[in-house]
Amino acid sequence: MKFSVFQLSRRGGRDKNEDRVGYCYTREAALLVLADGMGGHPEGEVAAQMALQTVSALFQKDARPLVRDVPHFLSNALLAAHHHIVRYADTRQMSDSPRTTLVVALIQQGRATWAHCGDSRLYLVRDGALLTRTLDHSLAERPPSLAVQSMEPVNRNVLFTCIGTPGRPNFDVSEPVALHEGDKLMLCSDGLWGPLEERLLVNELASQPVSEAVPSLVSQALKAGGRYADNTTVLAMEWETPHALNTPSGGAVHTDGISEDVFASTIMSSGIEVVEDGLDNEAIERAIAEINEAIRRSSAKKP
Repeated sequence: MKFSVFQLSRRGGRDKNEDRVGYCYTREAALLVLADGMGGHPEGEVAAQMALQTVSALFQKDARPLVRDVPHFLSNALLAAHHHIVRYADTRQMSDSPRTTLVVALIQQGRATWAHCGDSRLYLVRDGALLTRTLDHSLAERPPSLAVQSMEPVNRNVLFTCIGTPGRPNFDVSEPVALHEGDKLMLCSDGLWGPLEERLLVNELASQPVSEAVPSLVSQALKAGGRYADNTTVLAMEWETPHALNTPSGGAVHTDGISEDVFASTIMSSGIEVVEDGLDNEAIERAIAEINEAIRRSSAKKP
């Protein structure tokens, strides 16, 4: 694989930055992850960090050096992250659980597949135009049918699902998309897409290397948001770009020269104390077993 990658997270007009971001790769697979810890609930930064660490740990376990079943991996990874956060809240007897959005993209064999929960987005830009993007889990993007709409006014930007909610989260897993040379994938929190027009996002991403487009977009979003700007986090990747591989600051990655047992990761604790059960292998295995058992029981009930 050959790609260039750049990530950036900056605090807006908030007391702290609850966004988390990172990427991992093996010789033949790459994982991009972004989470936006939700305000209004406790410890959003912990939820976001646990989500990233859980997904990253599962990728390290399963990518040998490829992930065998990508849709299954993405579904299990989101559920495992959710389970970890809920268990974290239960063991501490918290009255409200930490919550986060989550968007994950997995690239292998020249194809990208992604999953997301909430309103952190993925954009795919090709030949200067938007090819596709994720659809938020909000009333603004998925309004209810007229038959069930209430006459009461509602905040259409409120999310109806997230990672860490008391119930089982809803999430979407995409179909795989074959990548073309020069395609650009961008994962971002709502701090980026909220204050900026989609046309601007696409034009900036399409016209510059990701190492230049990402800082430019983040600066513009913070400026547009003013003193109340949201935390803004972006992770972007350009696929198979030979010119970018010669740019020292371009975040160039070339995996052909690494062995099959190498695992590289930028996911770190990001300034918070790592919770003791966040990356414990036994805890992750237990979470996966419990998820698989719940799926088995659910399937058994179907006629």
